[in-house]
Amino acid sequence: MAITLDQSSSRIMTLQEFFNYDDGTDAMYEFEDGELILMTAESEINRRIAMFILVCFVQLGIPTVRLSMKTEIVTTGSRVRIPDLVVFSQELATAMEGAKRSTVMPEMPPPLLVVEVVSPNQSNRDYRYKRSEYAARGITEYWIVDPIAQKVTVLEWVEGLYEEQVYVGDSAIASLVFADLKLTAAQILQSY
Repeated sequence: MAITLDQSSSRIMTLQEFFNYDDGTDAMYEFEDGELILMTAESEINRRIAMFILVCFVQLGIPTVRLSMKTEIVTTGSRVRIPDLVVFSQELATAMEGAKRSTVMPEMPPPLLVVEVVSPNQSNRDYRYKRSEYAARGITEYWIVDPIAQKVTVLEWVEGLYEEQVYVGDSAIASLVFADLKLTAAQILQSY
C-alpha cells in the first residue's frame, strides 16, 4: 500500500536526491515524478503470497542470488518501483554483485520477472501504471497477484507490449520465463 507524502512543505526531488534521501527511519519509498510515495507496512496476506511464490521459484531450481524481495527498479524517467518479488537474469545478478543499494538502474539489464501482490485500494497502480512502466523497461514477465479479485494476471512482453493472460482457480499458470512451472492460481491465492 502506498501513501503520497504531503509535498506542500517540500519541493520536487531529483532522482539523485531520492537515492540520497534518509528520513532516519526504516520507511521504504517508491518515487514518482519527484515525489516520495511512502510504502506502508505489507499485509500478512500479501507477505505470505510473495513468500510462497519465492519458495516455488527456489524449488524450480532458481539460485537465490537471482531472487530478491523489495529491490528497487528505476522504470522510466524519474520513477522507482519496489515490487514484492523480482527474478534477475544471470546478467543482472552479476551486475548487482557488490551493490551498496539493491536498485536496478536503467543501464542494467531488466529483471526477467516482477511480481506485485495487489493491496487494497492500490489496483490502479499495479494494473495500470506499473504495467506500462515495466513494459517500457522491457521486463519479460510481470505477474499481478490479486487476492481481492482472486486472480493472477500474467503479462508477457512481446514485441514491446504486454500480452495478458488471466488465471483463476485451478488454471495452470503458463510462463515464458519458467517453462517447467507447475503452479495454479488457486495454489498461489490459497497460500495464506
